[in-house]
This record gives sequence, structure tokens and C-alpha cells, in this order.
Amino acid sequence: MAPRFPPVSAYDASLRTRRTAAADLDGTLLASSSAFPYYFLVALEAGSYLRALALLLVSPLLLVLYVGVSEAAAIALLVFVSFAGLRARDVEAVARGVLPRHYAAGVRADTWEVFRGAGAERRVVVTASPAVMVGEFVREFLGAEVAGTELETFAGGKRFTGRIKAVLVGKRKREVVEKLFAGGDMPDVGLGDRESDHDFMAVCKEAYMVPTDKRAPRASPDSLLSRTIFHDGRLVRRPDPPQAFFALAYLPFGFVVALLRVFLNLPIPPHLVHHTYALMGIRLAVRGTPPPAPCPGTPGSLLVCNHRTALDPIILNIALGRPVTCVTYSVSKLSTAISPIPAVALTRDRATDAARIAALLDSGRDVVVCPEGTTCREPFLLRFSALFAELTDRIVPVALEAHQGTYYGSTARGWKFLDPYFFYMNPRPGYEVTFLPALRPEETCGAGGRSAVDVANHVQRVIAKQLGYECTTLTRKDKYMKLAGNDGRVAPVAGPGSNAKKLP
Repeated sequence: MAPRFPPVSAYDASLRTRRTAAADLDGTLLASSSAFPYYFLVALEAGSYLRALALLLVSPLLLVLYVGVSEAAAIALLVFVSFAGLRARDVEAVARGVLPRHYAAGVRADTWEVFRGAGAERRVVVTASPAVMVGEFVREFLGAEVAGTELETFAGGKRFTGRIKAVLVGKRKREVVEKLFAGGDMPDVGLGDRESDHDFMAVCKEAYMVPTDKRAPRASPDSLLSRTIFHDGRLVRRPDPPQAFFALAYLPFGFVVALLRVFLNLPIPPHLVHHTYALMGIRLAVRGTPPPAPCPGTPGSLLVCNHRTALDPIILNIALGRPVTCVTYSVSKLSTAISPIPAVALTRDRATDAARIAALLDSGRDVVVCPEGTTCREPFLLRFSALFAELTDRIVPVALEAHQGTYYGSTARGWKFLDPYFFYMNPRPGYEVTFLPALRPEETCGAGGRSAVDVANHVQRVIAKQLGYECTTLTRKDKYMKLAGNDGRVAPVAGPGSNAKKLP
């Protein structure tokens, strides 16, 4: 039987003007037709390891239901296992901070071009996935309204029952589209990828089928309406069933490996640790020329680095082969006491902190500072605080890159004390440390007479150039506001030259 609708490759933007569009999500705007990875992320990040394991174990039954019974039955079971009993605010946090990066990485270039161009005035995504799960991504990255499956709640709307009010498939998709466009013309263009999309596509003025192609070219991040700069969650890769199985099955073993990697290296002198790292499967590449150890009676160097994980100062300690002192705001008294390197807590009082760091440098210690103030996973550098630039002329920029293949060693919502362990849990974790040339006298505040802001901007640009990253004006506060859902959307990336702002 011939298909009812032509393929999306037959779409010709030059034939007529289209202003509205409606499209399915999985398999249409996204290259993969499976929504399982996103449900899995909800189960793991908003739920627990055991819930994610239960979802993985029930996945064969889900496939049988989808193929042998109905799409609606499979979705109903998928939703129940993933959502039953979860707090609404936890799911919303995952939808805001975890899912968009994985969704954005799977957007098909061809259908996104059609959907964006045809829906110049109004775009609607009609999907069987829960609206609470896909809404943030659809609104922020696709600039569209979302019509998704609605879930029942209890406890005053604070928790999900796991039951569905109505699965949005087949005729229900058509009803929703007719309701959304009631009183006006139906969508100019409809896009779908399966038979259950035919009903809503039939009411569109023209409609196109999207052929299954998991290898279809992906849309570039710049072509989407937002960029993933801040995101959370522990899993690095999109958890398709094989990756999800490995991430869960390896977790207990990986934790034992992490404990060995952490505690067996504690008594080893810093200059020997890179040898034990190699034996334990940890890759450490050191490039450039490290600053020489300070001579007695001379001040130490201020090592200024970008911030990838909480292990940055420890890795620098190993790369240098001698003790360094770390200064940070986010450190507890317990963390300071058990840290393998000297750690000094700052107060956020500018004068007090400046005096504390200056005293450390004057005593001949090398000091590590991460002026971004928080970690960032994407190839961007956050705004550098200008505080460090006023303290000394002995400034050494250091570029850091962390390699994490399975688990992220940083988190905003999770237990931060586990961050180092998650990094070491990766089968082959790695770090690249590049010591860049120390600032010349004319590039500093003291001998060069430059402003602290100019020096901070210069150091940021030097590190960004080495890593191939972009500079931004975003701050630690922007990160936590974004992940908390308080700012609407991430600010645009700015060019270098005006990134650091003078602290009050």
C-alpha cells in the first residue's frame, strides 16, 4: 500500500509561504524513535538506582506491548514504572537540567529545518511523551508549544500517581491539534513518522512522513534556539538500553574501583602518583612547563585554572609533583580536614579573602584558584572573577580538561561529596593539564599597571584559546538560577574582551 503522505525530502520551501507547523517529537524532530532513554533518565535522576533498574528489567515487556498490543499500553506501563510516587518538583528539575542536553543532541537537521521554517509564526509539538518531561526542551530549544500526555497527581499535585489522564496517540493527537487551532486555519505543515501520527497529519494543509534513519544528520547546536551550557545529571551518554545496562551494572564495581583509586593513592608522594595513576587506568597528560618551585624567601605562584571538577587542585598537585594550596568558597570544615592537599576556605568578603590569599603567596606557597567559581561541562568558560589579578604578578594560567566517558564527576543537585568518586568510577578517566606561560610583567596589575578586570579577561582568553573554548559572561549565579528554573533561558554566548566584571 502506497504511503498516504510524501517523504519530508519532498518538501519545497519555495513553493508557498507557510506560517504554522505541527510535528511529532520522537522519530520526527528527533532522529531516534525511542523515548526510553529519557524515561530512564527521569527514573534514575528523579528516582533512584533501583527504579532505573526496574525500568531496565521491564523493557522487554514494553517492547512486546508496543509491537503486539498497542503503543498506548506500552506508554502507560512506561509512565507508571518511571513516574509513580515521584515528586513533581524533582521531575521538573530533571526536565530542566538533565534532559535538554540529550534531546538537543538528537535533533534531526532536515526535519528541524522544515519545522522551523514552516512554523514561522507558530510551532506545535504533539507527542505521546509526558508534557512535564519534554516541555522545557520544546519551549526553550525549539521555540514551540507542547501538547503532551498529561499525568495524574496526588498530594495536592506534589507527586505523580503513575497513571495517565489520556495517552496522546492516534485520534487524540488530532483532537488536540484541532483544539489548539480552533477558530483559525489548521497547521500549514504536519510532520510525523508513524501510522499513529496520520490522524493529526490529515488535518494539516500539507503533511510529510519522516523516514526512520537513526544516522540522519543532527542539527548543529547553533541552529537551535538555545544552547546547552549548564546541565546536570550523572550520565555522560544518552542511555539507550545497552548504555543504560552498562551504567547500572558497572556502578557497584565502579564504586569499588573508585575507592581503590582514591585511598591507595593518598599515601603516595605527589611526584610518584602519576605512575600509580597509569597502573590504575587513569590517564594524566601534562603539557607545557610547570612553574619552578619557589625558592626560600620568595613568594609562590598563583595557578589560575578553569574549573572542570572538584579534583582540579588535586590533579594540579600531582602534575606539579609538589604540594599546592587550594582556596575555594564551597568547602566545609570536614572537607578541609580530610582534603589530601591543603585547602583554605574563603569568606566571600573581598578584603578578607584577598589578605588570606596574599598571605599564603607571601609564605612561599603555590596557590590554586578557579576564578569561574563553579564547574562547567560544556566547551565554555564562565566569567572570571577579577579578585586574583590584584594579589600578585606571579600568575600562571593553567588549562584543564577532564575526560569522563560514563559518569560525570560534578553535580549541582546530587551529593557533591560523591563527585570525586563518580569521576574515578569511569572505566578510563583522564585529565589533561597544560601549563601556559606565566604572565609577563606588562600583562599584570603591578608592573604593567593594567586593571584587574583586564588581567582577568586576558587570562580567560588565554585559557579558552588553548582549550578551543568560548568565553561567556555567565557566572556561578547564572548556573544555579538556570538549573533552579529562575531565569527563563540561558544568556547568549559573548565574544572575548568584556567578560570579567569588577567585583564590588
